[in-house]
Amino acid sequence: MRVATIDIGTNTVLLLVAERRDDGSLVPVEEHATITRLGQGVDASRRLAPEAIARTNACLETYAEIVRRSGAAKIAVVGTSAMRDAGGGDEVRRHVEERFGVAARTISGDEEARLTFRGALSGLPHIDPARDALVFDIGGGSTEVVVGRPGSTDLAFARSFDVGSVRLTERHVKTDPPTAPELGSVRSAARDAFADVPRPEAGSVTVVGIAGTVTTIAAVALGLARYDAQRVHGLALTTLRIEDVVAELARVPLEERKTTVGLEPKRADVIVAGGLVALALLEHLGARELVVSDRGVRWGLAEELAC
Repeated sequence: MRVATIDIGTNTVLLLVAERRDDGSLVPVEEHATITRLGQGVDASRRLAPEAIARTNACLETYAEIVRRSGAAKIAVVGTSAMRDAGGGDEVRRHVEERFGVAARTISGDEEARLTFRGALSGLPHIDPARDALVFDIGGGSTEVVVGRPGSTDLAFARSFDVGSVRLTERHVKTDPPTAPELGSVRSAARDAFADVPRPEAGSVTVVGIAGTVTTIAAVALGLARYDAQRVHGLALTTLRIEDVVAELARVPLEERKTTVGLEPKRADVIVAGGLVALALLEHLGARELVVSDRGVRWGLAEELAC
């Protein structure tokens, strides 16, 4: 059976077409990621900007044709932080229903956390099933943190925090390149937000990072001129290496940052804030490394649809 899932995020719209094989495995047929910046200005206005809606609907138009050609038997479309936080989403929802024939669900932070956890751990064969995993997903408007045992539906902790790469960039970064006080404000805001995340005993959990901020830092660290999900998915990145990459990106002006190998130019203006969010969480956890996952909500949805 083939299924198609779309995750309409604050910064990026993600499409997955996947197929359930006879051996029970779920394998990707097509994957696409398009930065539409739906959450542009939402933190200040609490409404989706008309130009952001137009970009997102244009992306969905392209995705609808891909899904039609794929022959997917089931389709699910969800909206996350920007759709939760802002008015004006009816136009996007209407567009989804017209093009895909299904309703776009605006999922809660709790449901996003559950889908994130299930999707993130899929295809990571070296995750210890006897040891808790802490999965975090840095989006444009929010960051989800989920703790649980791999393969279990019972989560020990799941919460969505209102700190994300777009939100903190718009709040704190006014200079190009960002100043030390601006960087400090971003990291401090993230650190404060994560104060209630339970601190595990040293070495007792596997930390897994997903979504564009973490996969981009991985791609930059690897020097990937062309993104390669197979090299990124499952990569172990030390906290010190992430510090180095974020510091290098923060040091240069935006136009120069856009030319960094491994960095999608449309993500260049928010990648530093996203990296600082990751570092603030790793610092809070006392973690020396994380495992990168190229999967998330769209994969969790696909696992449910293909059952």
